[in-house]
Amino acid sequence: MTDPSALPLAAVWSGPEGGFALEPQPRPELAPGEVLVRIELATICGSDLHTIAGDRPTPLPTVLGHEAVGVVEDVSGTVRTRDGKLVEPGQRVTWTIGTACGSCRRCVRGVPQKCTGVRKYGHEAITDRWRLNGGLATHCHLVAGTGLVSVPESLPAAVAAPANCATATVVCAARRAGLDAGDSVVVIGCGMLGLTAVAYARELGAEHVIACDVDESRRELARAFGAHAVGGPDELAEYAQKYGADVVIELSGNHRAVQAALDIVGTDGSVALVGSVSPGPEVSFEPDTFVRNLSRVVGSHNYTVDDLAEAVLFLAETPAQALFADLVPDALPLHDIDAAVAAAREGTAPRIAVRMD
Repeated sequence: MTDPSALPLAAVWSGPEGGFALEPQPRPELAPGEVLVRIELATICGSDLHTIAGDRPTPLPTVLGHEAVGVVEDVSGTVRTRDGKLVEPGQRVTWTIGTACGSCRRCVRGVPQKCTGVRKYGHEAITDRWRLNGGLATHCHLVAGTGLVSVPESLPAAVAAPANCATATVVCAARRAGLDAGDSVVVIGCGMLGLTAVAYARELGAEHVIACDVDESRRELARAFGAHAVGGPDELAEYAQKYGADVVIELSGNHRAVQAALDIVGTDGSVALVGSVSPGPEVSFEPDTFVRNLSRVVGSHNYTVDDLAEAVLFLAETPAQALFADLVPDALPLHDIDAAVAAAREGTAPRIAVRMD
């Protein structure tokens, strides 16, 4: 357990050349509306790996990590969780990946994840005022405008930690695509998000769920999570024709997969593009086909606090909870951060966890 009298410790990232350094940090003086959380467990996300590889520009130095669950240690002023409960020390919580002011045009229009003043955990440079701003640390300093959601004590930390990235992102994509009971759903890309999408589509009552991935082991995992049919890219069109493709959720970001999603979507169907978070080759479609087929394409990036609350509820109730736990091997301690990152880059498991003892 973390010594409550000790200074917080953060794995500070200084870029591919500087790497990680474990550095004590002063305990923050909380402003009204802020919360200090002692992190129980964090998981390493694919976006963290892109930053570590130098493929994604990130202000430096920084504390990476945004998938985390923790226990409130201190609160300043009145702060409430999504369900209206007062935030108090000892409460187990997770939080939105970014802040939202609640009053700008984007927030008012229902896309607070694109708030004009958004600050994102694990994506910002350390400042004197905000040093504990990522998940790879013993503590995280939650600033005003962060959405908080209570996490049941019964929910394993390894299942709860990815909720505020992978799970909530899937919930948002399903909502934006209009996924509903009775739909035939195609999930392209069966990593952490894809497996979550399979289980969540089943939870929503999808009639058929088709999972596609180039990797056979991932396809078999998708079957275990509830996919009715699994196959590689060469089989995708055949399965879509057989079962239907009312909602296609593309999670890989591969331009060929994006093209396939646009090609197979059914009449009055929706394509949710989630995986394309960096520039890539262009894809094409025939506008007249989309017009005549009443097709819709939506981009989906991050999520709202409501999506996060739904994600935690789903993880707490899903019959696949044990399967989600199995996706995360035993956690490595923070002082072994380099070994944890190496394990994550090897890709032997969908998520590698870091504990803070």
